[in-house]
Amino acid sequence: MDRQFRAILIGKTEKGQKLDFVTLSETDLMPGDVTVAVEHSTVNYKDGLAVTGRAPIIRHYPLIPGIDFAGSVVESSHRLIKAGDRVILNGWGVGEGHHGGYAGLARVKGDWLVAVPDTMTTAQTMAIGTAGYTAMLCIIALERQGVRPEDGEILVTGAAGGVGSIAIAVLSKLGFKVAASTGRPEEEPFLKSLGATTIIDRNEFSGPVKALGKMRFAGAVDAVGSTTLANVLSQILPEGTVAACGLAQGMDLPASVAPFILRGVKLIGINSVTASLTRRVEAWSRLAHDLDLAKLKELTSHARLDDVPALAGEIIAGKIRGRVVIDL
Repeated sequence: MDRQFRAILIGKTEKGQKLDFVTLSETDLMPGDVTVAVEHSTVNYKDGLAVTGRAPIIRHYPLIPGIDFAGSVVESSHRLIKAGDRVILNGWGVGEGHHGGYAGLARVKGDWLVAVPDTMTTAQTMAIGTAGYTAMLCIIALERQGVRPEDGEILVTGAAGGVGSIAIAVLSKLGFKVAASTGRPEEEPFLKSLGATTIIDRNEFSGPVKALGKMRFAGAVDAVGSTTLANVLSQILPEGTVAACGLAQGMDLPASVAPFILRGVKLIGINSVTASLTRRVEAWSRLAHDLDLAKLKELTSHARLDDVPALAGEIIAGKIRGRVVIDL
């Protein structure tokens, strides 16, 4: 049976991108050994860039955007996946060069999929989404570098966003004191409800970068990059670690080597797109155990496929709090 489904399709014109809501069929999907009935997707920062065309995220036109999704398998020739399995997709170029999650159906490689944890719904996994999964990879990286709650405060930049909000909730549950950096002071009650103990104006990290600043934090989760990351590095305690996963402020890094060679600070890059299956399973297993699902509910809102274009603009403008689940 050639199933039909609704989707967002982005095409290329002489003036740039063109977005349409369309009805497609299975024959329009790209190759893969697993077909999934998509139940939920979400809006990540990269989705915002892709849908608005603000950055050259999309590499193949026409394309269904959406870098992640969760749903139930309807057909599979993969040896480890069967019809009825609940699965999650994060990354692997989906929504960039391969049709993504803003559609009722998706066909992908089974090797790209992770099983939904038994204790979670597909909606909860997309409330976490790629942003939250990336936050968990950052936290695991800090732990592997020996960062412990007793070492001191952990800074989270971009705190009210997807990565930041999940990072705060998990770090708090693990016993860390969390400093939340944000440009939205009105979000202080929200951030403290997630577990942040200190709220810092992001402007404190936007000024000229000193080779070495006052030592303040045992570690950090940074989703901002550029001058912010450079300033954060200069304020990390000796032997502390920063996990960097984003570039909302920019791809440059106007930093000095001083924090690395005089304080032994470690900068760990987080690549969530092509992380191994082992690392993905570990991250989702940890999220199922270390994320308070009641807090997840509080930081989550729901929207429809029709809302995606507007939400894409809002996330780029830094106007979205927490996580938005797109219900297919």
